[in-house]
Amino acid sequence: MSTHSNHPFHLVDYSPWPLTGALGAFFTVSGLVMWFHQYNSTLLILGNIITILTMYQWWRDVVRESTYQGLHTTVVALGMRWGMILFIVSEIFFFISFFWAFFHSSLAPTIELGAIWPPIGIHPFDPMQIPLLNTAILLSSGITITWAHHALMNNNYTQTIQGLFFTVILGIYFSILQGYEYMEASFTISDSVYGSTFFMATGFHGLHVLIGTTFLLICLIRQIKFHFSSLHHFGFEAAAWYWHFVDVVWLFLYISIYWWGS
Repeated sequence: MSTHSNHPFHLVDYSPWPLTGALGAFFTVSGLVMWFHQYNSTLLILGNIITILTMYQWWRDVVRESTYQGLHTTVVALGMRWGMILFIVSEIFFFISFFWAFFHSSLAPTIELGAIWPPIGIHPFDPMQIPLLNTAILLSSGITITWAHHALMNNNYTQTIQGLFFTVILGIYFSILQGYEYMEASFTISDSVYGSTFFMATGFHGLHVLIGTTFLLICLIRQIKFHFSSLHHFGFEAAAWYWHFVDVVWLFLYISIYWWGS
């Protein structure tokens, strides 16, 4: 069977991964509910295993199609760029909803909150401690990922690997510090609208940091295997765009929730 086509588009083969990915997400969310209410994490672990295996195999297929089979033509790459841009725009509106909830409650606190912000009994984090350190970490990671990108454009593969490596390390460091911050918190997600908006906004941002770190780790492995060149590296570009988006969202979180909101 010939693989030749008379058009520049990529018609993907049938794949089971969207189905297994959906099942993994369903089991993960259902497992979270079981964990919260019945303190049973079995379904959550199963959902995470299915999701991780799906990620590995789906990413493997995409890498094969783009790097070894040459199916990601210029036209296909342009379509993926627009797809990534629109995805990031949808993520921006996702976070706008959390900022909207926060400012709706904080700019005109109701009588039930004591008409003050933060509400009575809430002791917010000092913005000059771990939050400031995390800000410095993410800003530094923005510099290292830009360094890696410029090195790749100049065919300096050694510095590309170094820049990606430092970015991944900084992403992991950020997640560790945020986990420590959560353990030290004097309030919970159920402590008034402050706790709800704080943990929803910063928690989803933390999830995006974990996803972005994984994305960059895959790019690091691919770069070590010489999958990228100065002309063919959309996977790297997409990860860099996503990471810059995560950086900018954190700056808004730090300024509004940690600094102004405290």
